[in-house]
Formats: sequence, structure tokens, C-alpha cells
Amino acid sequence: MRLEKLTNNQANFQLLSDERSAGAVVFYLEGTAEPEYLLLYYTAGHWDFPKGKIEAGEDEIQAATREIREETSITDVEFLDGFRQKIEYKYRHSKRLVHKEVVLYLAQTHTRQVTLSREHIGFAWRKFDDAMQQLTYSNAKNLLSAANHHIQQRSLAYR
Repeated sequence: MRLEKLTNNQANFQLLSDERSAGAVVFYLEGTAEPEYLLLYYTAGHWDFPKGKIEAGEDEIQAATREIREETSITDVEFLDGFRQKIEYKYRHSKRLVHKEVVLYLAQTHTRQVTLSREHIGFAWRKFDDAMQQLTYSNAKNLLSAANHHIQQRSLAYR
């Protein structure tokens, strides 16, 4: 924990706690078709990717794999080499300010069937342009752009 000065009139200083999470941009690709990306609709009212807290004893990939399984029931994911993106943001939890770092990978699946956890109230498989429209936050849109570019570069390398 660390102290950080806030501009909030209620308190000049507030404890800032750190939280680390991992997840993935999950995509489905059949043949030469365009990839479809899995988006989850969170109960908080936003569209994003599967992710969650890294538990004790887990590395980032293990946490991402577990979160995908727990949140979607998808178990067949293959992580693509060379893609690891980090996003950071702050949010309030009660009277505490939380600094969150989320590491996201790129994972391919051959499963389109999804069973949601209680954390989510919807899901969608979307092609890139539609996914960009549906994602709520700009950091998720930037992440999707980077992931889509990585897939395109990878497919060019294998032609």
C-alpha cells in the first residue's frame, strides 16, 4: 500500500492498494475467415475481455487460463507467442482507491459455446469492427487493435 494525494474534498490522503489481474483477448478463427473476438458483458454494465485477479502461486498465463475457464467454461485455449499487453487504471472500492494492473494475452479457441459465470450477464462473438463498436473502454479498444494487428501479422508470416 502507498499514500497518494487526492483532489477529493472529503480527504486529502487515502490509502492506495495495488491489484494485479490477468486475462486474454480470446478469438475464434475457422479456416481463412476473419477472427471473431469474445466479449463479456459485466454486471457493472461494460463490455470487456475475460480477466481476473492473479491468485497466490499462479503465474500470469495460469491465471488467464483459469479466468477464461471460470468466466466462460472454455478450456481449449492456445496462447499466441509474442503478445503481452499491460493496462493500468484506478478505481474506487468503498473509500479505497485501487491501482489495478491487468496483463492480457492473446488466446485462440476452437470452442464457440460459452457458459457464463455469475460475474457476467451476456457475451458476444464479434468480428473486429463490430467488437470495436461494442467494447466500452478505450483501453480495451486499443488492446483489441493490437491483438488484431498481431493476428494479421502472424497470418502474413505463414503464407
